[in-house]
Parts: sequence; structure tokens; C-alpha cells
Amino acid sequence: MRHLKTQIRITMVLGVLCLFLGVLSHLALTDIFHGEADTSLEWNIVRLSAIVFLAFISLALLTLRQTLRAIS
Repeated sequence: MRHLKTQIRITMVLGVLCLFLGVLSHLALTDIFHGEADTSLEWNIVRLSAIVFLAFISLALLTLRQTLRAIS
């Protein structure tokens, strides 16, 4: 049970991080759309956001599966 609680906490932290990165991605994509001169930093932010989003979704699904197993 202790492992599951830790996993839930990590999922919650990743969720908050995804919210923050969602805002940063929006700002980065706005700069890219408006044709700023150098957008390499903006693209790196979008790439990092995509990786964190993927990690969050994967961990959330894994945590839900383990929670279902624990309560049944």
C-alpha cells in the first residue's frame, strides 16, 4: 500500500507539472506561429512538454490499474 501511495503522489506532481508546461507550450506555440526569428527554445519547450505529458498519462493509467487491483 505504501508503494501505491507514493505512486499516487508522483502522479499528482506530474499532473501539476503538466498544467504548468501546458501554459508554457501555449506561449511557445504562440511565438512559433507569429514567426519569431529564433524558435529553437520554443520547440524544445514543446518537445519537453510532450515527453512529460506522455509520462503523466502512462503513469496515471498504471496507477489507476494498480488502485483497481488493490481495492478488489
